Amino acid sequence: MPGQKAGEAERREQILEAAYKVALRRGVEGLTVRAVAAAAGLSHGLVLFHFKRKDQLVGAVLDRVLASTLSLRVDQTVDRIEDPAERLPALLRREVDRLTRSGREARLFLEYWALGARHPALRAKIGAALERYRAAFGRLTEEMLRAEPDRLAGVTPAGLTAVAVSFVNGCAVQALIDPERFDVEEYLAAVQGLLESSPARAVAKTGARSS
Repeated sequence: MPGQKAGEAERREQILEAAYKVALRRGVEGLTVRAVAAAAGLSHGLVLFHFKRKDQLVGAVLDRVLASTLSLRVDQTVDRIEDPAERLPALLRREVDRLTRSGREARLFLEYWALGARHPALRAKIGAALERYRAAFGRLTEEMLRAEPDRLAGVTPAGLTAVAVSFVNGCAVQALIDPERFDVEEYLAAVQGLLESSPARAVAKTGARSS
């Protein structure tokens, strides 16, 4: 019956929301059927009706974790920037800000990453999400390279995308390790300074002066 199915879908959503909150507080190890039932205000048996085993709950919660950590959001503020060379750095800032503000979500993602080493299904799901995340960055990296081919000579869209994703994820990890001293603007300035003082850039400048 449609009404019964709708009710079951709402109940399942209630359980998943409670499970996500439990995982954020207690980690994957603390994601038990009993803890989720208590958080949702439901019976142990009702949770088991929707999720027969703990590993089903763990897999379902991973979908929420990936949606909060590996889902690129290009909002209107970034999309309105006309210069592709400015648009990509602006997106990096927003992504780093977003992920470093949600430390518990980033920590939970790392727990799932470690768990994926022993569980192929989880590893495959995380890998697919990473591919989608890279693909979402791909449009902006391609636009930047087309707009300024000389600025990043020899760099491919795939290479620039890999650098962008690595920077975002690296900042999220560093913010977990040392949250008091992490500053995204300082990191961006440091990266820019390193690139501008790199040997390759120095050789390029010397060649330009001699010509």
